[in-house]
Amino acid sequence: MTIHWCGTGLSAIPGLRRLIKAGHEVTVWNRTIDKAQDAVGDLTQRIQVFDMDALRAELQAGDVVVSMLPGDWHVPLAEMAIELGAHFVSSSYIAPEMRALDAQARAAGVVSLNEIGLDPGIDHLMAHHLVESYRASQDFDKDAELSFISYCGGIPKHPNPFRYKFSWSPFGVLKALRSPSKSIRNFKELDVNRPWDAISHYMAPLPTPESFEVYPNRDSIPFMGQYHFDPSWNVKEFVRGTMRLNGWAEAWGDVFTEIETLEGASGDARLKEMSDQFWADNAYDEGEPDRVVLCVALKAEKDGNPIWHQTYVMDAWGDSNGTAMARLVSIPLSLGVEAVLGGKINPGVSAATSDPALLREWLGEIDTLAQHLTIVDHA
Repeated sequence: MTIHWCGTGLSAIPGLRRLIKAGHEVTVWNRTIDKAQDAVGDLTQRIQVFDMDALRAELQAGDVVVSMLPGDWHVPLAEMAIELGAHFVSSSYIAPEMRALDAQARAAGVVSLNEIGLDPGIDHLMAHHLVESYRASQDFDKDAELSFISYCGGIPKHPNPFRYKFSWSPFGVLKALRSPSKSIRNFKELDVNRPWDAISHYMAPLPTPESFEVYPNRDSIPFMGQYHFDPSWNVKEFVRGTMRLNGWAEAWGDVFTEIETLEGASGDARLKEMSDQFWADNAYDEGEPDRVVLCVALKAEKDGNPIWHQTYVMDAWGDSNGTAMARLVSIPLSLGVEAVLGGKINPGVSAATSDPALLREWLGEIDTLAQHLTIVDHA
C-alpha cells in the first residue's frame, strides 16, 4: 500500500518526513519538483509532478491519498480515491460536498478522514477527552449548566506592531475575516457577521497566565454533536474560536474597515493585493520562531458554582527543526494516515477520532510536539 502525499507546502513537511522515515511506501506529488526536492529529497526520490491523470494511473486499491493542497482539490481527490478503492486523508474541515461522499465511501469500504491537523484536529481530540472525562466523573450531573470553549491561535513568538505574522499566504486569513460565525452565549445562539463584532478577552491558564483577544470562528453548533454532547444537556456557552495577541484588533482596524467594503470579483482581487502586501511586510523571517497556543475547556456549574472544570492548555513554538504550526498540523495528519493504513478508522467520511485507544495514543504523541501541554483542573 502506497501513501500518495499531494502538496509540500510549509505546513506539510514534518508529517511527510515522519512517514518516509518510518519506512512507509510514499510517493510525493507536488506542482514543482524543486520545492519537493528541497523538502524531502534527502529521504526519497519518489517525487512526481502533481497531475490528476498521472495520480489516477498509479493509484491502487488500499492506497491512501493525502491532500495538503488548497481546499478546492480535496473533494475531487477524495472522489477519485473512492472510485478506485483507495482512502483519503486531509487536515481540512469537512465541506458539505465531502460529507455527501459518506455513503459512497462506506459502500466502497474506504475511509475519508478529515479534520486531523491542529485546528481542526488536536482541538477535537482534547474536546473528546474532556467530555468523556466529565461523563465518567463522580461530579457528572445531567442537569448542570455546561460551558465549552476552544480557542487556537498561531501568533508570533516575538510580537510585532501588526500583532501577527503569516506562515503561509495571508489570503485565507483575510477571507476568513469575511465569514460569519455561530456559537452559543448565555444559552442563546449568537450569530456574528464579522469576527471583529465579537472580540473578547480570554485569560489562558499558562504557567504564567496570559490574556489574549479571541473571537468565534465558523459555525460552532454542529460540533456539540461531534463532541458527543447529549441533546438534553443545558449548554450555557459553546464556542470554537480564534486567538490573537492583545492589541490585534486595534492594529488591524484599517484592515477591518476596508474588508467591510469589498464585494464580488473586484473585492477578491483587492484581497489578493492585500495578501501580497501583507506577505511582503509580515511574513516570518528565516529561522524566526512562531508560536501556537491552544486552550480547550469544559466547565459544569450548578446553582452558579463550578462542580467540574478542566482546561487543556498547549503552548508550542518553532525551533531549529521548523515551525510549531508545521509540526502541529502535519504530524497529527501522519498519525491519521497510519491509523487508516492499520484499519483503525471505520469506512466513511469522518473527523479526528473519539476512539479511546487512539485518543490516548495520539494525545501522547502530541505531548512530544509542544513545549508545554497539560490539563489544568480548576476544581
